[in-house]
Amino acid sequence: MDFVAIDFETATFARNSACAIGMVTVENSVIVDEYYTLIRPPNNQYFWQNMNVHGIRPRDTEDECDFGFLFPEIYKRLEGKTLVAHNESFDRNVLINTMEHYNLDYAAHSLPFRWECTCKIYRRKGYKPASLSACCSRQNIALNHHHALSDAIGCAKLYLMQ
Repeated sequence: MDFVAIDFETATFARNSACAIGMVTVENSVIVDEYYTLIRPPNNQYFWQNMNVHGIRPRDTEDECDFGFLFPEIYKRLEGKTLVAHNESFDRNVLINTMEHYNLDYAAHSLPFRWECTCKIYRRKGYKPASLSACCSRQNIALNHHHALSDAIGCAKLYLMQ
């Protein structure tokens, strides 16, 4: 099983405000690469509600690179891969909207419009609730929830266990 599990944290309610990304590359059912970075969101603007969720603050990203600069490093991990996220519509829309904000065409990069979603998979299995933290807890997967890399690792492990 080969795929990339991806998780974003956002600075505001806008879907182009990525402030952290975690990605886990799985090849032959084994995690072979982990990638995490903070991202300076547009204008380094944050909403307090988002900061309360993930703990990332403007001071944490003021000296970080923006998504446009980081995109080549991110893209090389995504290119040609099956993409998996726990709430795929959120993470897919963050990627699409953030790319658009930096004049990067999602379709032109041949990234898939259909991602695998572990939340939907575990809902179909009858998990209630089917949040990432609940699913990981039930499967005894350690999770530092709302840290993008930890969430991506948890998602990858859930996908491998389906």
